[in-house]
Amino acid sequence: MPGSLKPDLPAKLPRSRRDVRRRAIAITVLATLALGGLLALGPQRGNLKPPPRLTFADVFTLKPGESLAATRKAVRARFEQGVAMLHMRQYEYALTAFHQVLALNPKLPEAHVNMGFALVGLQQWKNARDFFQSAIELRKDQINAYYGLAITLDALGDRAGAMGAMQTYLHRAPADDPFRARAESALWEWRTAQQNPAAAAGSTEAGGR
Repeated sequence: MPGSLKPDLPAKLPRSRRDVRRRAIAITVLATLALGGLLALGPQRGNLKPPPRLTFADVFTLKPGESLAATRKAVRARFEQGVAMLHMRQYEYALTAFHQVLALNPKLPEAHVNMGFALVGLQQWKNARDFFQSAIELRKDQINAYYGLAITLDALGDRAGAMGAMQTYLHRAPADDPFRARAESALWEWRTAQQNPAAAAGSTEAGGR
């Protein structure tokens, strides 16, 4: 995978679904800050799973009979927590958050995408690929899912598939997309390696010396 690619392209919920009350936003901010403080006290090794007492289910627990609006608030809260954990590169905690989101709304494409990026951060390439593919199945125009899929396919040795996914990303992404330059650079490197594998191999060996 080219060094310029990073697993930091979390999906955001569409603007049409951002009508959240001030109280929900305040609770989300306080919960995220509290979790951040707990994380700062804990071990930072990426291969450790979060202890049960730090799971996001303990912060927002739905009760039987709660309204649809309450469920949506809980989804929003967990989703925002997961995005915050992705930006902090706390991938295990991000997985916990998005698992909670998917338990409440299993067909939310943005949650599938972000699960994929959290798994990329943990280098769990096959599982990441599956989540990017499921996001695309749920929404064909979830453009960052194609970007994530390209990363995972390249890591899995499927260069042709990676190029196809990245081309789709570039075709669908707007001109001012902040990750377009990275995508174009990666696609150029992959095409160059495909056209002249001997030169690409020599460059790799020289870079490793």
